[in-house]
Amino acid sequence: MKFLISLLVLAAGSFPALAQVSSLVHKDEKRRYIVYTPPSYQSRPQQAFPVVFNFHGGGMSMAEQMLYTQMNRAADRHQFIVVYPQGIKQDWNVGFGMDYLAGTDDVGFTQAMLSKLRQDYRVDDKRIYATGLSRGGFFALRLAAELPRQFAAVASVGAPMPVPVIDHHAVPSPVGMLLIHGTADKVVLYGGKNGGKSGGYLSAEETFAYWRKHNGIDGAVPPARLLSGVPGDDTQVTQVEQSNGAQQVALITVKEGGHTWPGADAFNMGLPIGKTTRAIDANDIIWEFFSRQRR
Repeated sequence: MKFLISLLVLAAGSFPALAQVSSLVHKDEKRRYIVYTPPSYQSRPQQAFPVVFNFHGGGMSMAEQMLYTQMNRAADRHQFIVVYPQGIKQDWNVGFGMDYLAGTDDVGFTQAMLSKLRQDYRVDDKRIYATGLSRGGFFALRLAAELPRQFAAVASVGAPMPVPVIDHHAVPSPVGMLLIHGTADKVVLYGGKNGGKSGGYLSAEETFAYWRKHNGIDGAVPPARLLSGVPGDDTQVTQVEQSNGAQQVALITVKEGGHTWPGADAFNMGLPIGKTTRAIDANDIIWEFFSRQRR
């Protein structure tokens, strides 16, 4: 997926003062990422801070993800560090279009970032999280399956569970899981996709069921709760959530919602990304969910 956001061209070289571009070498390749620290990081020098990795969609950059999602604002309100990594060729390895094991080692890159962040910043190891949009959401789900002892919870936006991840990780350890998906998403289908040899992905509801099972959550699924709407917005948002006592699994469904980040500015330059709901702010919803999860 690629967003054509004209304002990003002007802003890409002028990050906010509290955002820094960092780099490391992983497997002989220089990899980059942006680290944003809230103002409270400087004013509270004895405090360790939670970290949220925010992975861009396919065809996007780390700067575009930062500027599109505007998660820095939530970081200021709720006092956490945000990391925006850059994928090689603006992509992440989830087994789509590249070999799951022999392709780009993005999992190793994430581990390397974590190690460097622990050296450079005051990181609360019990509160490390990952989120992402589209391809970045798929990759966040891979991290949940592959590094569940590192990440306390994951939130995927517009990206259900990739089949290659399931094939390589039959019994992942419990991890908090939030899924946000629009029913009118034409880029990544709410109802899932059979990708044959190239992989594929479960539906949003099947992904919810998958993580319920692997988090050991039994019992009937409770009725979905309708969230408050806003005037002039014809999307409708529902949420269903269950817990095993330690980890929660939740599905937020945006009826008539597109392949977008809820609450973001509706940058639609003719691409079939659909409607952006105003009923919720994805950043606040994601952080509220993350704040209840500890490793």
